Amino acid sequence: MDYGETLAAAAVREAREETGLDVQLTELFHVYSDPARDPRQHTIATVFIGTATGVPVGGDDAVEAAVVTAASLPAPLAFDHATILADYFAYKRTGRRPPYAR
Repeated sequence: MDYGETLAAAAVREAREETGLDVQLTELFHVYSDPARDPRQHTIATVFIGTATGVPVGGDDAVEAAVVTAASLPAPLAFDHATILADYFAYKRTGRRPPYAR
């Protein structure tokens, strides 16, 4: 997030930089703030859900970009990203969001 930028604007900008896609955000999914989620420093991930069209292409600091399903996730994923994606796929199946204490 750049100084003076909203989280939503940063998410749209980052998606474009990393995938080449223009994303329309539809909802705020969850915030992940466990101090242990990134061993380098305490970071917070604010996760949005959105829509986009087109074919993603890796850009900026992303080596590649792809559309995946729960069954086709690559492994391992960095930090707590496997948890974030598992929470998202569970939400899509059940409509239940993850607990706040995560």
